[in-house]
Amino acid sequence: MPELPDVAVYIEALEARIMGATLERVRLASPFLLRSVDPPITAATGRRVVGLSRLGKRIVIGLEGDLSLMLLYLVRGEAGLAEHDPGGLEVLDTDAATFHGALTRENHTLKRALTDPGILSGIGNAYSDEILHRAKMSPVKQTRQLSPEESARLLDATRATLLDWCDRIRTEAGGEFPEGVTAFRDGMAVHGRYGKPCPVCGSPVQRIAYADNETNYCAVCQTGGRLLADRALSRLLKQDWPRTLEELEDRIQAGRRGVSARRTSASEGVGPSL
Repeated sequence: MPELPDVAVYIEALEARIMGATLERVRLASPFLLRSVDPPITAATGRRVVGLSRLGKRIVIGLEGDLSLMLLYLVRGEAGLAEHDPGGLEVLDTDAATFHGALTRENHTLKRALTDPGILSGIGNAYSDEILHRAKMSPVKQTRQLSPEESARLLDATRATLLDWCDRIRTEAGGEFPEGVTAFRDGMAVHGRYGKPCPVCGSPVQRIAYADNETNYCAVCQTGGRLLADRALSRLLKQDWPRTLEELEDRIQAGRRGVSARRTSASEGVGPSL
């Protein structure tokens, strides 16, 4: 799903094209796309577009008559929008104390807190990895372990990352709609770059895989060189799970030496006697 930078640039492109225009009709490709019945979708017909905004990761098209078309609900008034607001803090419009309070209200990992729409608005799997890398923080650090100074650093990294990617996507789009909205973008530091060099220190990017998602991080920049346990591999390897990058490299080199030895033996005809 698109995250804050993608949605923000989409809204800018829409504003240039539909602000002030009259909505002639709403065509639904499938009746299952419409998730609301009151007000009826026909109430949007003939209404002028008076504003565009973002609610979490959703685009909201404001229509005259106090209606809002939210992909794809039609709601009435601020109360109707509020029913669909997960309640997350808008990180671009907050202060350090409020941000710290939102993070520490409950105890979660930083990765979980950044991607929870009830805590912070508009951030998902991709940009949370980039934020934590910029902040030089572990994705599994607990929110209640954060000092006010650390949470202020995280807020600075959050703002800088999101605004930086808004600028990048805006420049790439050149006034058009952003193309190839995806969780993986060229230029990302760690997200989707498992095994590739960290742009800061050059060490290989690591990952924690779970379900259909993964968290990417740099062990040197974010965890003091310690490898975080991948749940699936941890269950498989148990005590053999490498704890540091050095241990991981030793395992890789040992594996390569083993493969090389087997290839040498095969080329020399060494094998079981028949």
